[in-house]
Parts: sequence; C-alpha cells; structure tokens
Amino acid sequence: MISYAECSARERIAQLLDTGSFHEWLPPAERLTSPHLAQLGVPSSFDDGVAIGRATLGGLEVFVAAQEGAFMGGGVGEVHGAKLVGLLRRALRDRPAAVLLLAESGGVRLHEANAGLIAVSEVMRAVLDVRAAGVPVVVLIGGANGCFGGMGIVARCADHIVMSDVGRLAMSGPEVIEASHGVEEFDSRDRALVWRTTGGKHRWLTGDCDALVEDDVTAFRDAAIDAIGASKPVSLATLEAEHALLAARLRDPLAEDGGDDAIALWAHLGIAGADRVPDLDVAAVRALRPA
Repeated sequence: MISYAECSARERIAQLLDTGSFHEWLPPAERLTSPHLAQLGVPSSFDDGVAIGRATLGGLEVFVAAQEGAFMGGGVGEVHGAKLVGLLRRALRDRPAAVLLLAESGGVRLHEANAGLIAVSEVMRAVLDVRAAGVPVVVLIGGANGCFGGMGIVARCADHIVMSDVGRLAMSGPEVIEASHGVEEFDSRDRALVWRTTGGKHRWLTGDCDALVEDDVTAFRDAAIDAIGASKPVSLATLEAEHALLAARLRDPLAEDGGDDAIALWAHLGIAGADRVPDLDVAAVRALRPA
C-alpha cells in the first residue's frame, strides 16, 4: 500500500497511471515559470507547480494534470492556470477517454491574485466545455493541502470526485475562515473539527463526492478507472437539480437552529451512531450513506 497523501505530484502520476505511459507537456526542462513571482523576488518552480500531459489508464488514453502541493501549496497563478486550461482545451480537440485532475491546492496565490482568479474562472469554463463534449472530468483529492478556494469550485464542476478519508474539500480553507470571522467561528488548529467539516468522510456522507477510498494510490487508480466513460450530462435539468439540493440545505431546520458541527448534521441525515463516524474505517463509512 502506497500512501497517496505522502506522494509528490509526479509520484502520483507514476503510480496511478499505466507504467511508463505518461508523456509530459511543458516539462521542467522548458523552464516555464511565473513572471509575477520573479518580479516579487519569490522562488519559482520550473513547472509552476503543476505537471500536465497524456497517458493511459487501464489501457485507455487520458489527459492528466497533477498539482504539486509542496510548491506554494498548489496555489494557482497565471502560468499554472494556463497549463490547466491548455490541457482541457486540447481534450476538446483530441477527445481522450477522460481528463484526470489530481488536485492539491489551497486556492489562488496571493502573489498573483487577479491573474490567478482569472485563471480559475477559465479553468471552470474549460471543465464545463469538456464535460459538455462528453469527456468525463474526474478529480482526485487526497493530498495534505486539500482542495480549497478556486480549485474547490473547479472540483465541484467536474463529473466525478474521488476522495480519501484524509482528503479535504471546501470553498474557504480553515485558516481563511478563522482570519475572517475569528477563532470562535472556526478554530483552524482543531484538526478533528477541520476534518469533520471538510474531510472525505463528511463529503461522502453529504453526497459531495462520488467515491470514498483509502489513502492508497491503488484505490485511487481503481476509482478513476471506474469513473472513465461515465460522464454526467451538462443540462438545464442537472443544473436545476443541483440548485434544488442547495436550496434544500439552506432551508434545513438544522441550519436555522445553529447546528454548527458535522456530527449534528450527520445525525440529522439519519446516520446511526453519528458521533462514532470519525473513528470508523472507510468501508464502514461508505456503508452509512443513505441510498
């Protein structure tokens, strides 16, 4: 068993995809770095924190992008985002079996905020274009930095989300919430609270991810193979269904009564023994989700 969380971006690519099949576009040898970081005197990475290319998975051609959490927390800047957009636009032309996004990002880089925000919006548009063309977009989340900010929105635009129990997914990261609203609102140092609120188990139980797996590269590989060829339609009906789900959450009595902990929400959803969920293994948690 190889821990997905402990792998670098390129280690995940090597372990997840068919052996030796990855061909990288714009590799580090091209030295495509962020001009903004250089102007600010901030160290750069020769791949700007993301590896993109084509490969095979289970014998099928896929396009893949893997964000490197060790470089600026996987933050999205102009070049980083342009590489993601370029990958997705090429998928529109070449129509691979799927596009895999190995997401690990704290969101947009503060160093190039406007450029990063624009880049994220372009990535979102490109993801929806690829989906509309019938090519499934599968997001894998299990890195130590989680998937927050703009990349959290990108993930929810995809066909499928695969998460491990140590993965995290949300719009605002714990530190951002605490900085904006105070520690009384959310204590980012409370690791148990953070994972109850944003972790893979919570996202599985609330229906915000499509597969919950162990922190194991093989488990992620198997889940990604299962997701290939199972694209979800992008239509008015699916959009309205999503809006209805979100509206129902807003109207939920729990939200009005101040039930601000995930355990209360799980109990409200009918999860038996909700207080034991954090201690359960992945298989047990998968069995708890209402049909």
